[in-house]
Amino acid sequence: MLAEVAQTMPRSEVPEPPAHRPVLLREALSLLAPEPGAIGVDCTLGLGGHAEALLRAVAPRGKILGLDRDPESLRLAKSRLGVFGKSFEPVLADFRSLPRILSERSIRSVDFLLADFGFSSFQMDTADRGFSFSWDGPLDMRMDRSTGETAADLLARLPMAELARLLREYGEETAARRIARAMAREKEKKPIRTTLQLARLVEEQAGKRGPRRIHPATRTFQALRIAVNRELEGLDRFVEDACRSLIPGGRAVFISFHSLEDRIVKRTLLSLTPHCICPPELPRCGCGRPGIVERITRKAVRPGEEEILANPRSRSARLRAVRRLEGAGAAGPLERP
Repeated sequence: MLAEVAQTMPRSEVPEPPAHRPVLLREALSLLAPEPGAIGVDCTLGLGGHAEALLRAVAPRGKILGLDRDPESLRLAKSRLGVFGKSFEPVLADFRSLPRILSERSIRSVDFLLADFGFSSFQMDTADRGFSFSWDGPLDMRMDRSTGETAADLLARLPMAELARLLREYGEETAARRIARAMAREKEKKPIRTTLQLARLVEEQAGKRGPRRIHPATRTFQALRIAVNRELEGLDRFVEDACRSLIPGGRAVFISFHSLEDRIVKRTLLSLTPHCICPPELPRCGCGRPGIVERITRKAVRPGEEEILANPRSRSARLRAVRRLEGAGAAGPLERP
């Protein structure tokens, strides 16, 4: 199966990034409603597709901060968005650093904020990044290749039981133990170093159980990528920071691509909306939980058929949006020690 679709491409032959398709762009713009002169943050800049549309709405008097921890993506976005001059400021930073980034620039609050937690086609289709089994390449998976351990390092270090836990929790893989056992056997013979080596191993263990909508290695690759980049670590704290960074009436949009992310976003937003936590037997509410935001999407917004046909990778996207309530306490990022 893999032998028929995979290709080997040395780094020197990796193509230029394809035409970028920002996911749920029309919906995000409608919900954020950016106005001329507004100040906003794209917390996960990527190749700048969302940011470009937002800049067209707020420039030249407004400003967008674009955060990304991938230096390669940031370089491409800077080239793309340089035409907006001082209205665009690229920042090499993890989105979880939002309070610090705003504080360093004396920005107390912003009009809108966007966070798209997905990966760009450029990242997925660059062989030596190691995110995809469509190409053979080193099993890296780091967003920032200047620091941290690779997916290959992680596989080499973790014992079988820990690998099974990782696949089960981060990949929601039902065959986690069987795959982890096969990984342990493979490591005894030789290190697991490349994307196709790992994908073939997983396919042998999980690929013979009837028709599938996704490749059998998809969940394993997701689990390793989440672990390598600590994607879920501090996500709830970031969502709260983002909401507290809005002006009264300001809006935030969060786009997730798997149920683990979306569950955290949904739960955190719910905790920040007005709701009563008093015991049900009390005759009236006395908990004083006014909340700081209100949801402007009652359910997750999903891509339509037209977008999925044009960009199949958008099919798992889920968008949630909130608005900062008037009189919900002082606007501005949380104070952090």
